[in-house]
Amino acid sequence: MPEHFRLQQYISRVGVAGPLSPDFATLARLHAAHVDAIPFEGLDPFCRRPVSLDLGAIQEKLVDGRRGGYCFEQNHLFKAALEDIGFTVTSLAGRVRWMSAPDAPLGPRTHMLLKVDLPEGAYLADVGFGARVLDSPLLIKTDIEQRTVMGTYRLNESDGLLALSAWQAAGWRTMYMFNLEPQIRSDYELANYFTATNPLTPFPNNLIIERVSTDQRFKIANRRFIIEDHNGAIAAEREIESVADLARLFEEIFNIVPPVPVAEIFARIATV
Repeated sequence: MPEHFRLQQYISRVGVAGPLSPDFATLARLHAAHVDAIPFEGLDPFCRRPVSLDLGAIQEKLVDGRRGGYCFEQNHLFKAALEDIGFTVTSLAGRVRWMSAPDAPLGPRTHMLLKVDLPEGAYLADVGFGARVLDSPLLIKTDIEQRTVMGTYRLNESDGLLALSAWQAAGWRTMYMFNLEPQIRSDYELANYFTATNPLTPFPNNLIIERVSTDQRFKIANRRFIIEDHNGAIAAEREIESVADLARLFEEIFNIVPPVPVAEIFARIATV
């Protein structure tokens, strides 16, 4: 499958209108539109389906097929769009800390993120971190609080690594740690296979879906449907009651077409 990117189809999928230039205004507009239109979801690993990092396959899935994806797919797609517009983008990798104890050893680099260089500075762009999807790019500058519509974030540096943290009601929580070493395709192929298939990672055994709108964060975590406010506090939470209920959430809240019958997915989450 050729690695050819179709920008206009992507723009239609995320619903952005108007001129696109390699500047911060366009970057921020695309970032917010992307996470609203293309949810984070790990349906393929959960359904024991392979995850391809071929750009053509990603476009067919996330753009043409009305699906979401996880970090490697989301950020490969976003990088292709940005580069087609004229941005200078570097692929990076992070070590996830969201579920780790503060004193736990660092894990492998299983998260993809992007550095976008602009005249005013370098920005972290990431449309694929599924525990706390970013709604806006962040300036790569340490020890300052950066507020977006849907959250407050900061970067700290320690032992040569940058740590991205999100503010929650209980305080700061580290999302992941990374450095500015560029990554190549083979780095992601290895991490993608591990993340999609290893039972020690969240995705093979948990249904995880997230979409960030302009004022709410919607999540599915196995049998739970959750709505969060801009600080990550739970505004509403309930159990997903039936196959029809899950199908309605897919269609009306997340705007995705699942890869297998919804009944199969519901049967799996009923046992988690």
